Amino acid sequence: MERKLKFSIGEFYHIYSRGVDKRNIFTNQDDYIRFTKLLFLCNGTEPIVFRLIQNQPLDKIERGKKLASVGAYCLMPNHFHLLVRETTEGGITKYLGKLLTSYSMYFNKKHERVGTLFSSRFHAVHADSDEYLRYLFSYIHLNPVKIIKPNWREQNLADLDRSLIMKHLSAYPYSSYQDYASGNQNNRGQILNREDFPEYFQSVHDFSDFINDWLAYNDPIQGRGLYP
Repeated sequence: MERKLKFSIGEFYHIYSRGVDKRNIFTNQDDYIRFTKLLFLCNGTEPIVFRLIQNQPLDKIERGKKLASVGAYCLMPNHFHLLVRETTEGGITKYLGKLLTSYSMYFNKKHERVGTLFSSRFHAVHADSDEYLRYLFSYIHLNPVKIIKPNWREQNLADLDRSLIMKHLSAYPYSSYQDYASGNQNNRGQILNREDFPEYFQSVHDFSDFINDWLAYNDPIQGRGLYP
């Protein structure tokens, strides 16, 4: 089926997908680590044989020309989110095709299963305004809150709640939150191409304050196809 949304060079998109029948696509730490590495490795024109480079630092691996730019990501047990920018013609489609195929092959072999892992073709929503693009940095990075407070968006959070949530987000290892909140460029930081996105956060304190504000004022943007 042809996708209704056409990706345009220079534009930003919220990409998301979940497991078929809402099943978990990450069952242990190894699964999360594999997908995180593939976020970097599949974003290039060169083919990758994972077993040949699995122990190398990401910045030492030649992956060819970058297909798309990644501004944020978050992995949850049964779905994932990406914020990407189209930088080459057809780049996002090629990137996600390589990513989902590579991970599905790994997952099925490891867990001795066959068939489709993801529920459908990946979903994409155009970030068609600066307000919405900025909002997506909060929405994507706040996803792990649902692990400790599933209904937090429907609740009025106390100061203690927000403090506990911020600690949880700071410790959550499967998103780009730590890259923004700490300012440290570790091996995972190679996934991001922050220079291709607006510089909304001048410092790590700006980012932390931004996230804390969204916890305080909740979610004013509705009806934009955000993943539940």
